[in-house]
Amino acid sequence: MVRRVAMFLLLALVGCRPATSELADISDVSSVFDETAGRWVDLTHSFSASSIYWPTDTLGFVLQELAYGPTDGGWFYSSYRYSAAEHGGTHLDAPIHFAEGRRTTDEIPLSALIGPAVVVDVSDRAHPDYLVSVADLEAWEAAHGPMPSGGILLLRTGWGARYGDRASYLGTDLTGPDAVPELHFPGLDPEAAQWLVDNRDIVALGLDTPSLDYGQSADFRAHVILNSDNVAGIENVANLDQLPASGSFVVALPMKIEGGSGGPLRIVAFVPGI
Repeated sequence: MVRRVAMFLLLALVGCRPATSELADISDVSSVFDETAGRWVDLTHSFSASSIYWPTDTLGFVLQELAYGPTDGGWFYSSYRYSAAEHGGTHLDAPIHFAEGRRTTDEIPLSALIGPAVVVDVSDRAHPDYLVSVADLEAWEAAHGPMPSGGILLLRTGWGARYGDRASYLGTDLTGPDAVPELHFPGLDPEAAQWLVDNRDIVALGLDTPSLDYGQSADFRAHVILNSDNVAGIENVANLDQLPASGSFVVALPMKIEGGSGGPLRIVAFVPGI
């Protein structure tokens, strides 16, 4: 399966050129992974004590040292225990997060986590309560063509640059329930979420903010609409400024938590060379 995914990725990048032999197949696949055919971009914020979690989660990410240093046997050894909620830092929202009976984290197929990506950039006009609209999506398509079937839609609001400043990123430095009414950051307009479900075939939607819904949302309608259609969410995405509007491929593999509603995510993108 891994090799088939790699071949799909490569053949799509080089225009679906058929391989002439098994040896050529292997060579082509290796050119993706050794970056001779393009470059890889890490879209993941590192997990640490400064990782941003929803303000009602006051624990955050905790890394506890269990061992660090030389052993009695003469070798070096280090080991840690970590604890964290599913939804914090760069992470995946499984469809069951806001839709009963939809896919849990372990039930999401690889085809819904790996695919061609498009980046809709609204960073030149986004403000703390901005909603990415149907007009934004239609304007992108007018410039770049239809979104690919089975694709991953990434929304760049510019908020990723604020990730190191909690108050600027969330709109408040408060924690606990009192923080929720003070949240201000961009998100997806529920009308746009419905337009995507009705008219396009995306498998996941990610953005560089803490939530698919904007900070002042009281009903999380964008989550509900997308998750109900088994579309996964990806939140707190990093480095979207390093991706082109179209032509890249994304691999978004979360911790495979059985029955989970999400999980910590390592998301990367491959950008083909010119």
